[in-house]
Amino acid sequence: MSRRTGPDPKLSGLIANAGRVVEAPPVNLLLLLGGALVASAAVLFVATGSWLVALAFLLATGVLLGGIVMLDRTRTAPEGQVLAAPDWSVTVAAIERAGEAIAITDRANRMVCANVFFLDSFGAGAAPPALPLGRAGQEAAGLLARNAWRDGMASLDDIEALDETRWQVSATRAGRGDDHLIWRLKPIARARGDDLSALDLAGPFGKMLSRAGIETAITTADGVIRAVSAGFAERAAGDERATLMGQDFVSFLRSDERDRIFFAREGRGGTPQTLVDIPLVDPEERVTAAGPDEATSLMLLIDSGVGIGSGFDGAAQAGVAQLDALLAQLPLGLAMTDRDGRFLFGNEAFLRSVAREGRGLPQFPTDLVVREDKAAMSDAVRRHGRGPSTSGDVTVRLVGSPEEPVSLGLAGVRGLGEAAVLLSLADTSQENQLRRQVAQATKMQAVGQLAGGVAHDFNNVLTAIIGTCDLMLLRHIPGDSDYDDIQQIRANSNRAASLTRQLLAFSRQQTLRPEIIQLPDVISEVSPLIKRLLGEKITYYVQHDRNLGAVRADPQQLEQVIMNLAVNARDAIQSRGNGQGRISLYTRTLQAKQVIQLGSEVLPAADYTVLIVQDTGGGIPPHVLPKLFEPFFTTKEQGKGTGLGLSTAYGIVKQSGGFIFADNITDKAGHPTGARFTVYFPVHRGEAPKKREAPPLVSSDWSAGGKVLLVEDEDMVRTVAERALVRAGYEVTACANGEEGLAAITEGKAQFDIVVSDVVMPGMDGPAMVRAIRARLPGMPVLFMSGYAEEQLRRDIDIADMHFIAKPFSVASIGDKVGAVLREARALEGAKQGAGA
Repeated sequence: MSRRTGPDPKLSGLIANAGRVVEAPPVNLLLLLGGALVASAAVLFVATGSWLVALAFLLATGVLLGGIVMLDRTRTAPEGQVLAAPDWSVTVAAIERAGEAIAITDRANRMVCANVFFLDSFGAGAAPPALPLGRAGQEAAGLLARNAWRDGMASLDDIEALDETRWQVSATRAGRGDDHLIWRLKPIARARGDDLSALDLAGPFGKMLSRAGIETAITTADGVIRAVSAGFAERAAGDERATLMGQDFVSFLRSDERDRIFFAREGRGGTPQTLVDIPLVDPEERVTAAGPDEATSLMLLIDSGVGIGSGFDGAAQAGVAQLDALLAQLPLGLAMTDRDGRFLFGNEAFLRSVAREGRGLPQFPTDLVVREDKAAMSDAVRRHGRGPSTSGDVTVRLVGSPEEPVSLGLAGVRGLGEAAVLLSLADTSQENQLRRQVAQATKMQAVGQLAGGVAHDFNNVLTAIIGTCDLMLLRHIPGDSDYDDIQQIRANSNRAASLTRQLLAFSRQQTLRPEIIQLPDVISEVSPLIKRLLGEKITYYVQHDRNLGAVRADPQQLEQVIMNLAVNARDAIQSRGNGQGRISLYTRTLQAKQVIQLGSEVLPAADYTVLIVQDTGGGIPPHVLPKLFEPFFTTKEQGKGTGLGLSTAYGIVKQSGGFIFADNITDKAGHPTGARFTVYFPVHRGEAPKKREAPPLVSSDWSAGGKVLLVEDEDMVRTVAERALVRAGYEVTACANGEEGLAAITEGKAQFDIVVSDVVMPGMDGPAMVRAIRARLPGMPVLFMSGYAEEQLRRDIDIADMHFIAKPFSVASIGDKVGAVLREARALEGAKQGAGA
């Protein structure tokens, strides 16, 4: 970061208008007033003939005007102090500080000035507390500002920005009228393996290593020093305060004919050093680095304690112990092998990376990888363990997670007796878990979109089948040979329609009718049915928490969620032994601060009402958990489950704005004893909406008939709908697409009373056609037919006074719906005419 000597150009507009400046009267005005006084005194002398009177007038008037000027200059300043315009360029120069972002804001949270580090980190458009932070960070920064204005000072130890950098923030009230805040933000070094360049080698950490005989430095890929410990500076330059940044690391070292390394200043009389090069950038990230300076290394120079002519003795072994102690403290996974490839040691981070916490390391590195990668691993260790010191990496698959290849770094280490190999592996367990969650969420979204599209197309087919069955039943009476067969076809079609509704529920595209409800009320409604389904061998237990918040959800769909979870728990219990067990339903209240303590990356911080359904069915196998909510996934025998129960519950919960998670309950030994499903519903704040009682749809109430424009691209659906409406007494004009429907209106061959249209059609779709019709006939009633959710269509279409009928529909239902829409339209027209009269 370049150093600037003056205010940043980005702040020129801010500095120009900043502060409250009290200016003195201009010089021209003072000269004008003085001339006026002299002229007045001259006139007075001529009038009175006495120069004493004129002189007294001149002195009195001058004293009075001078007092007024001084009062104006000091009216906003403390007694005895005259204020001048603040020079903000001086302030900017004063707050320039490397490694600390500083900004000054006024009471309106407008940024007055800031240093270069703040501008480079957040930009000139970000004024505290409105910084690029997450939702929780914005709230915390706003609270910090309010506390600082009230108490004079406030601070936060840790806050995370959107780019995942973490900051220590403080705000102090300042200014002549306490009308400014000084914001100080210091970046917090992340304790990650790929960010070790943030280590403070000049501080206590570097001094601790120096006392142990280990000198440290951080260099670029070209060997240029970026930071050194005080011990390194003293041994390399003779002064622990020497600044060695920008100099060549190798220039401070020398080697003899036996390739032993010494500090150049100490020469051969000094202690030989063992050089260990630890890359601070993950091998995968080196490929995407912006340039060679992006790759940095931590250089360790370890006193080997070996004199000239002596061999590797106990002092050298002490050096190994020192190295072991150092590597154990580093967050990067590191391990050491001897020349033959046997493990000497590995730190805790390495054990976590290879999933061997508590078990220790195996004998050889090849025991950590799958069989196909053993040869490559053995060859890499052998190659780096012999000959000159080299470094590289190899991609392998670990036994614990064979589906996720990892990049293992290897570096040859010399000077510790036998040649050894240093292995490095970043602990990416959290990153891998987050990657799996993102992949799972993406897959669920893709499957949901596919399921919604399939359900929509299938609804068209079912509309034709159910409508045709209804028309055939009108020509048959009970007892006919075909009557029962037609009824069977219709019943199976309705069952298929139920499956499509479940698919729409999973894809979050079904029609919901949310209400403000209490979870205990819904559970009490569905509990009798659950008890009948469970039988006598399974105990059913319910416990409610106090002060539960109301939630906004469709009560019927919520009952479906509870039923699906209870049935799933029942099947798990009955699949074990004698089929005896227990199903428990709990309701809990969860506050926002408790959500923050959970540390969930999925659950936003808010107040929730929680539903917990747990059983004693033995738990869910680990390989099943990631697929649990996928549609058509089931662990039951063939023919005993559709695989849509949990996926339907998932879709209903997500469409209601909630979250659902599944895990296992374990005993003290860690063995799973049952499954637990936890559903989080956001607490609803506000008044409960009034329910609108819809009038019953009875087609006989509308007997005036009417002309209907029917627009549907599916031939079978258009035929059924046309026959149903004709039978109900309407005159129908059927069109196959939006262009034909619009032409029927514009040509004016008939005056239509209502437009009944599909939504998704090739060419001009239903909404586009209706907008064009409404441009000519604003009051035209419109009824849309669709297999998608009503809420989604209303949100996407945004057409006023439209009506909706869901596919599949029966012959009677479409006639009733058209009659109800026409009745409502005529009622509104009559009300308007009455108001006009």
